[in-house]
Amino acid sequence: MSKFQGRHFLQIPGPSPVPDRVLRAMDMPVIDHRSAEFAELGKEVLAGSQKIFQTKNPVIIFPSSGTGAWEAAIVNTLSPGDKVLMVETGHFATLWQKMARRFGIEVEFLSTDWRHGAEPAAIEAKLAADKSHSFKAVMVVHNETSTGVTSRIAEIRKAIDAAKHPALFLVDTISSLGSAEYRHDEWGVDVTVSCSQKGFMLPPGLGFNAISDKAREAAKTNKMPRSYWDWEEMLKPNEGGFFPYTPATNLLYGLKEAVAMLLEEGLDNVFARHKRLAAATRAAVTHWGLEVLCLEPSEYSPVLTAVLMPPGHDADNFRKVVLENYNMSLGAGLSKVAGKVFRIGHLGECNDLTLMGALTGVEMGLSVAGVPHRAGGVNAAMELLEERNATNTPGHLKVVKN
Repeated sequence: MSKFQGRHFLQIPGPSPVPDRVLRAMDMPVIDHRSAEFAELGKEVLAGSQKIFQTKNPVIIFPSSGTGAWEAAIVNTLSPGDKVLMVETGHFATLWQKMARRFGIEVEFLSTDWRHGAEPAAIEAKLAADKSHSFKAVMVVHNETSTGVTSRIAEIRKAIDAAKHPALFLVDTISSLGSAEYRHDEWGVDVTVSCSQKGFMLPPGLGFNAISDKAREAAKTNKMPRSYWDWEEMLKPNEGGFFPYTPATNLLYGLKEAVAMLLEEGLDNVFARHKRLAAATRAAVTHWGLEVLCLEPSEYSPVLTAVLMPPGHDADNFRKVVLENYNMSLGAGLSKVAGKVFRIGHLGECNDLTLMGALTGVEMGLSVAGVPHRAGGVNAAMELLEERNATNTPGHLKVVKN
């Protein structure tokens, strides 16, 4: 029997808490996925997803994790032996490149210190030197969930164009879509990968590929075997609102509601809210005397904040103390930063009061765990939120229609 009253604070950077509206929307009998009723649902969620990706081109929805959507992006655009350029921004970028290698892709993997995003100038230099256009794709993680660093996708697009290189541009937005600003069409992305359990505020189980005309043309000639992940097999029935195999019907009910919630708030307001909450979190961390893992202010993630522990203190032990004492889950450090950082998620259905509760739990946990810090970080965050709200920052009072 739990010793805690009230809801568990799920402050990991995904899966994010599922709003009550979405839970109620999914609480429906399963319907015939070949019926006219389902076709209307299918058409609505496919069109709604385009609005979130900010694209007029197709968005494909797979019954899968984000890892499945990674695979779909690879097998529909690349062939065994192709060469791609990727950037080691963190744990998930590393996993994506490992997957590419398993499919026989030759990966040039630009290393980083895991405290910075993908550097547009470095990508431009690599592409400019590639006179034979051997790179078939540039693959980048937008928001690196393991580090709290966001890469500058629009600038990377400009770098690709400046190098006059024909490479496809594949971007992972698994932890950023619906929380951080992202514009598939405007930023010239060819394949955008995402999933349901982060900014979409759904349980895990849906994977997304938004695809450009250029990506779809590449899929017609590439040599990678695929069946389940084949875009064209999806796109044919999608025209009528259907899927080639049994879809995750009740998750699609939830997706319909989640899209409605995002559009009701207005995407610009959603993005501004996440930036405001992230800034408040960093204010608390700085006041505590701890260090944010991300070193470049222009790359601070609006989705999560990764915090470095002082020397001699284990981040996993601290997370255990917080969980056992305050019923709150914080994100673990992964691979290279395991035990060195904890991660505070502030994405999806998160507002000022939710964040203040989370930061209070962190500050109390620092005291109980004996981690050296300066008290008052919660007050510093509160002061920032009050200041931002008083100036009518976009996302607080101003309503933006989509």
